[in-house]
Amino acid sequence: MTTDIQRSVEQFLYRKADLCDRRQWVDYLELFDPRSEFHIPQWESEHVYTTDPKRSMSLIFYATRAGLEDRVFRLGTGKSAASSPMPRTLHQVSNVMIQPLEDGEIEASAKWVTHVYRFTQASHFFGDSTYRLKPSGASWIIMKKHVVLLNDTIDSVLDFYHV
Repeated sequence: MTTDIQRSVEQFLYRKADLCDRRQWVDYLELFDPRSEFHIPQWESEHVYTTDPKRSMSLIFYATRAGLEDRVFRLGTGKSAASSPMPRTLHQVSNVMIQPLEDGEIEASAKWVTHVYRFTQASHFFGDSTYRLKPSGASWIIMKKHVVLLNDTIDSVLDFYHV
């Protein structure tokens, strides 16, 4: 892969993180294809997580972008008790690696940490994410996001903006 593609993917992931931190949900949602899947599996044991979101438990599973859209709608109404008030977040993305797939799509993997501040308490989430990305104009669009949350003891409600 060329360094131009590597840089383009990195910038795309940084932009996604920034949109999330600034709660620019409409722009954030536009990064996802309407058919995109979003999955955070649950851990079965210390080193094994579930792989089939339709047959096993997941921390979050949206089969299409409609799940994210619904969640964003509920955040926008202010009636989401789990997110009221909204926490402050700071997403950090690193170790971005890419592999070519068919039809110009790529698989991108990244390490990440999200620092969260809410109710005078700071915490963090961290893990690995894998994306299937499709070219879209001069950028990319997410076809699939798979997140492995490594801190499986969670001291708050987990939501899409934590990862």
